[in-house]
Amino acid sequence: MQKTGDDYFDSKEFRELLSKYEESVSSGQPFFMDADELTDIADYYHFTGDLDLADDAIERALSLSPGATLPLAYKIRESLAQEDIEQAEELLSQIVDKSDPEYLYMQAEVLIAQNKIEEADNILREHFQSIPSDDYQDYVFDVAKIYLDYGVNEKAYEWMMRSSGNDSPDFKELMGHVMFGLGKFKDSQRIFNELLDKNPYSTHYWNALASAQFMNEDYGDSITSSEYAIAIDPTDTDGLINKANGLFRLNNYEEAFDYYQRYHALMPDNDFCELQLGVCLLNMNRTEESIGHLQKAAKLTYEGSPNQIQIYQELAFAFSAANKLDDALACIDSTQALDCDHADMEVLRGHILLENQKTEQAEAAFRTAISESGNSPQILLRIIVSLYDNKYLKAAYTMFLKFFQTVGDEYNEGYSYMALCCWDLKRYRDFLFYLKEALRRNPKEAHAVLGHLFPNDMETTDYYTFMKKELNI
Repeated sequence: MQKTGDDYFDSKEFRELLSKYEESVSSGQPFFMDADELTDIADYYHFTGDLDLADDAIERALSLSPGATLPLAYKIRESLAQEDIEQAEELLSQIVDKSDPEYLYMQAEVLIAQNKIEEADNILREHFQSIPSDDYQDYVFDVAKIYLDYGVNEKAYEWMMRSSGNDSPDFKELMGHVMFGLGKFKDSQRIFNELLDKNPYSTHYWNALASAQFMNEDYGDSITSSEYAIAIDPTDTDGLINKANGLFRLNNYEEAFDYYQRYHALMPDNDFCELQLGVCLLNMNRTEESIGHLQKAAKLTYEGSPNQIQIYQELAFAFSAANKLDDALACIDSTQALDCDHADMEVLRGHILLENQKTEQAEAAFRTAISESGNSPQILLRIIVSLYDNKYLKAAYTMFLKFFQTVGDEYNEGYSYMALCCWDLKRYRDFLFYLKEALRRNPKEAHAVLGHLFPNDMETTDYYTFMKKELNI
């Protein structure tokens, strides 16, 4: 049995239940379990990625108890994941016990999946008025978790605030995830640190802390937290991927590659991992190997995957680096039928054409991007950055001047790139001017774009003073 990090799935009670079930299935002997136990088994298989086994367990549950709430709830959630609202509503109607709280929750989930948030909330609040006081906290917890699962973080927080106070680890953990969902990463870190003070051997808590630190761009701390998870369980997939991601963000591609490989050994059919392996290799100038992993990622990806567009983008970059222009352009063509920013993809086309000295074709692609985006400042900026990346420094400088006049004083992006362009052109007085503007307007961009010009441990706020002294201007 695979270790999951989930307290119930890793418990002796569940392990015994699963063992009995698997022995019955393999021997063909009757099994003596109720529908709820079979649903727990399906949830375990789903959690570990064995979807066919999960579906089989659910069908067995429904053959024993047609109309049972939990197996049908499982199937409803599967339908919602596939955006099949009609099937979800049909399955909801098959639930026999309409008084079961799970039926109410499923009603709400079907509405939330259709973005009918207030309609769902009205149902949940109406029922809230009638629940016994002993069930008050559990109900608040369940509703908040539903909203969190669907990314409706504001509602999750609103329901958490209905609690009269609950210091249980489950409740605090949920609050930690809600804070994460709201983008309050420092608060999320604080909560998971408190939980770790009580339970320092929880890989789940360490990984949640690592994720919050990562999102707060505390990459070194994120790596350290993931290392604790890996020390507790060397096969912890979340710990391995968290450490790999942190190393990647610090541009430590060789070590990141090693950890992505360790994750890949445990999760071989993961499009994100193949993507990251490919990008690491591309940054290590191992282009042909990179193409191999990115092609595997393209085979593994699926419609709706958050990685799909980036896979084609990175594959286009890799083919271009290998002087395979036609293959690179074919990758961009592959995105035309996908739901993505097509103007952005035309910028990529122009960039790769420019990279391969096809200037006239590049200009045509850039014009298409500008037209399709309605003269979007973001698209214009990307085109100018592409000129800079391809060493058309004077053209980039001239276009930056026109760009800042066009977008006006309220637009705060691009000043760091102009500073970098001035640096390469040895226009040091202009560099200092645009560095100062970048730090005033967009210090995050300044750190990301210009950080390599300064000592690693230097605060962004010290960049201007340091460089003014270095240049002696």
